[in-house]
Amino acid sequence: MVKARKYVVKKHFEGIPKREDFEIVEYDLPPLQNGELLVKAEWVSVDPYQRAYNSKYPVPYDQFGFIVGEVEDTRNPRFTIGTKVVTHNGWCDYCVVNPNESKGMFDFVYKLPDLKGLSPSVGIGAAGMVGITAYFGFLEICQPKAGETVVVTGAAGAVGSIVGQIAKIKGCKVIGFAGTDDKVAWLQNELGFDKAYNYKTCNVNEVLKVAAPNGVDCYFDNVGGEMSSIIIGHMNDFGRVSVCGSISAYNDDVSQLPRAPILQFHVVMKQLKIEGFLVHRWLNRWPEAIEELCKWVFEGKIKTKEHITEGFDNIFNAFVGMLAGDNTGKALVKL
Repeated sequence: MVKARKYVVKKHFEGIPKREDFEIVEYDLPPLQNGELLVKAEWVSVDPYQRAYNSKYPVPYDQFGFIVGEVEDTRNPRFTIGTKVVTHNGWCDYCVVNPNESKGMFDFVYKLPDLKGLSPSVGIGAAGMVGITAYFGFLEICQPKAGETVVVTGAAGAVGSIVGQIAKIKGCKVIGFAGTDDKVAWLQNELGFDKAYNYKTCNVNEVLKVAAPNGVDCYFDNVGGEMSSIIIGHMNDFGRVSVCGSISAYNDDVSQLPRAPILQFHVVMKQLKIEGFLVHRWLNRWPEAIEELCKWVFEGKIKTKEHITEGFDNIFNAFVGMLAGDNTGKALVKL
């Protein structure tokens, strides 16, 4: 019998998530049935969507999220002991999964791709759901063309940093907005963004007049709020906006969301396309994205950076820190 621990959300978040909103539960895992695997978690992902989806589930619920783990026992001939796998079993140290069954949006198990010596954590970062979100959300919705100008908000985060690098691969001019001067320097000096700005200390409207004098063709929006409205005001005719998230408002009371300037005039007069997306839309094409992302990582065209917290008991701290923007690149917990 294996004892496991998991984080259970016992209270819906009000504002910034609090430790008392969670309970760590210890329990005995059941014996394996045919088709099942016992997985020991090695890396746990913390992501903004874990905050955004909180109110959609009745409490109590097991905190969901992607993990990379190793198969310690198996009743499935396709997965031998020692195989590294990616699952969506959330904040846990052990779990039992069945790759033959799928009960929800991300309820599946797949083998970690061959990362050619890179850390297995890349499997839930640049070569996982995060990278796939950037890949499809940008390429499918924005459909960038070489020479176009692309703006990314949340540009130093897990998704935004990959979007900007994909845009450079596609021959675009890339402008990023992030929350610290160190992040701005990383975007420009290491990732190759053409321009990057600290949105907390700059005038977004004025810097775009200089950085994008001929307007913006594609905008990848991770943040929402007033800044997004300003950027959309700089869009060119037939510009494309891919809306990935609105992290600026995730901790706000839904009945008192901040106001932002009206967009409709720009949307109509410039004939803009603004489209939100959920990455599971392309679930049947994930292998395609993983293959391409891995290739770009191996070629050095996508550089990865990880913000690593250690220890099961510190997953909550990593989560809240990520929501506050403490991370540069992908926020992860190593168990």
